[in-house]
Amino acid sequence: MGSNQSWVTEFVLVGFQLSAEMEVLLFWIFSLLYIFSLLANGVILGLICLDLRLHTPMYFFLSHLAVIDMSYASNNVPKMLVNLVNQKRTISFAPCITQTFLYLGFAATECLVLVVMSYDRYVAICHPLQYTVIMSWRLCTALAVTSWSCGFFLSLVHAILLLRLPFCGPRKVNHLFCEILSVLKLACADTRLNQMVIFAACMFVLVVPLCLMLVSYMCILWAILKIQSGEGRRKAFSTCSSHLCVVGLFFGIAMLVYMVPDSNQREELEKILSLFHSLFNPMLNPLIYSLRNAQMKASLYRVLQKKPM
Repeated sequence: MGSNQSWVTEFVLVGFQLSAEMEVLLFWIFSLLYIFSLLANGVILGLICLDLRLHTPMYFFLSHLAVIDMSYASNNVPKMLVNLVNQKRTISFAPCITQTFLYLGFAATECLVLVVMSYDRYVAICHPLQYTVIMSWRLCTALAVTSWSCGFFLSLVHAILLLRLPFCGPRKVNHLFCEILSVLKLACADTRLNQMVIFAACMFVLVVPLCLMLVSYMCILWAILKIQSGEGRRKAFSTCSSHLCVVGLFFGIAMLVYMVPDSNQREELEKILSLFHSLFNPMLNPLIYSLRNAQMKASLYRVLQKKPM
């Protein structure tokens, strides 16, 4: 680059191109969804911490999922809400890269935590007699630490590769937040290495975990079909169906955004899909797990009735 080249110090988040009235309406809708997701995940996290009956591997991983959902939403949504009521939609370079790093880290960690949860359900249903031995607290802790470490290591790699790129204009990020593919489009250099690393990371945190989960649930389904009692079969299906709902939505949207070839016509669709991960997924997780889980509902009932845990 020449010495007279100007460098971008801040970006403009384009967001949705809507009327002022519609943006105000979205502000209130998104605010309510965001507050609800924080409260719902906070309640789940509190119940798991307070109720000794919920100190099991399944709820241990569910507590990590609640922390991830609250963190992911808090990384993206507040700035999105500000931009809906503020015409100056700028974000400085450093906060933009930080936002990219955090959302990639939380997203990758959630993928790995979900596959760990599927393994937990596989052991619980297919090897119930050995469950407490296999899913020891040492293994659970190791799996949780590994998920967080791998997720944020991959995110750090993306951030380092992003920082090496020059950004000399344009500065409009056609997204609701600093999403990595949208930011890469503004780089004044070859981004093929970044694209290759993103694809490789998607294979590691999306395709491989999804394949492992499919194998786990095939084994679970086979084990459920062997259960003689109808009540036992219904209970097993209920335990896993909530997890399948989360997995199907989360992985399906992520693979559509990051593994399907990009096109200009899809940019507006990707903005809408990003709302699922930022707003709806953090809200759906506690709803699905709490409404379909008898232990969680019983724990909430005991708290509301002020009975001892």
